[in-house]
Amino acid sequence: MEFPPKPPPPDLDPRAAAVLREIVEQYVETGEPVGSRTLARRLPMSVSPATIRNVMADLMEAGLLFAPHTSAGRLPTDRGLRLFVDGLLQFGALADEDRDAIGKSLTASGRSLQDTLADASTMLSGLSQAAGMVLAPKSDGTVKHIEFVPLGPGRALVVLVSADGQVENRVIEVPPGMPPSALTEAANYLNTRAQGRTLSDLRRRVAEEMVADRGQLDVLTASVVEAGLATWSDVPRGGALIVRGQARLLADVTQIENLAAIQILFERLERQETMLRLLELAEQSEGVRIFIGAESGLFGTSGVSMVVAPARNDAGAIVGAIGVIGPTRINYGRIIPVVDYTAHVIGRLLG
Repeated sequence: MEFPPKPPPPDLDPRAAAVLREIVEQYVETGEPVGSRTLARRLPMSVSPATIRNVMADLMEAGLLFAPHTSAGRLPTDRGLRLFVDGLLQFGALADEDRDAIGKSLTASGRSLQDTLADASTMLSGLSQAAGMVLAPKSDGTVKHIEFVPLGPGRALVVLVSADGQVENRVIEVPPGMPPSALTEAANYLNTRAQGRTLSDLRRRVAEEMVADRGQLDVLTASVVEAGLATWSDVPRGGALIVRGQARLLADVTQIENLAAIQILFERLERQETMLRLLELAEQSEGVRIFIGAESGLFGTSGVSMVVAPARNDAGAIVGAIGVIGPTRINYGRIIPVVDYTAHVIGRLLG
């Protein structure tokens, strides 16, 4: 996808637009406040530091810049970043080597879908120097086999094999001291009812049977069955979320309050309702969407940006969401084409 150049925003004169663009670009590159003397050397037109200070004062009054310290330079606000992204940002073209790397990484044969999505998330993190995110709805195909594997006190691994060969592994909580026989009984109970049924159908049938005659199952076995079914399908449109590169994001944010906010962000990303909201946000757009700070309504925090695009199959139906999470100083011009192209590739794979 090609991104055409954007004209200056209508509410900024060319000089103010040039000052804002330069401050944002320097902020993206260094993360440091930008002063009037630096701007005087870097701006394409000849403007004195005093004139630049007046322009910066006007931009501050408009809520587009702020001063982190009394005598420091200026940084863009979330509103200033939004104006930059919407009206001033010049998107770079995605290099051929990046296209080749994305294509080769995601279309290699002989791997499971889960591995492919994990590779996509890792690749996005590497190309963007931020945290890569891939969200795909769970398949609700028919079930072939279910297994419970003990991992230690209070934990078991659920292995779910679908009829089309997809394998999903999840760790669940089980009562401490549960004997292996209870895990075996739970697997046998589900496998005798699973053939030819989707997970949704299986869940409904098991729930009805357990309500009708809970005495059929040992109490411990019943707890495994319930935990496993809840883990696989908490909500009708549940999905698989993969995030790679959190360390890149944490390393770029030094303020304690932002670190706490990012921790909350990742906790919320693991929740089903947040994953569904991400899919809805992606579905509302034909292309890449950029959320700066608290704009998405997902996280309620500043200091973090999210670039997300829908992955659509050949029929145009949304089959997932691809994105990058990073500090507000991420390189938008670099990341947006990467996310857009990756979404197209993933859309074809999931389609």
